[in-house]
Amino acid sequence: MSLSEEARRRLADIVELQPTKNAELQKRWGMESGSEVHQYLEGTLGRYYYRDDDSLICATPEGEVVVGESDGDGERVVTGTERQCQVLDALPGPEGEPQSVVATLHDLQEATGDDPGVDAVRSALHGLTDRGLVERVRKTVPTFRLAVERERIRIDTEG
Repeated sequence: MSLSEEARRRLADIVELQPTKNAELQKRWGMESGSEVHQYLEGTLGRYYYRDDDSLICATPEGEVVVGESDGDGERVVTGTERQCQVLDALPGPEGEPQSVVATLHDLQEATGDDPGVDAVRSALHGLTDRGLVERVRKTVPTFRLAVERERIRIDTEG
């Protein structure tokens, strides 16, 4: 997907201001409402941004590469949970065969001796996918693998 110059400028604004809010982008972009910002983000920049746990707007690693803020080889630091760290450790790398939520759950059970439950694993996978760290591969059931090399990921755990 090729971005227009306006879309590139607006993506650069997100990279510069991240984490940011709809209201800040509304003011910067001269839009009438936060709803208009949301519609623009979803319609034009959907693959280049995500909302963090506080619903603040951030650029994905791909978005940072598009605007030249990253060469794609730098470390990606995000906040997350201990469970998300465990899920990252259990997933295959970017070139590996993706695995299902249940397979990831079984790997976690084996590695930690804990049973977080399928819903907790699914939630962690979706949160990591939203941040651009995990890739969802569509098959009969969704499967997952890392979107970037394990060495380039660091999660600062909350609390």
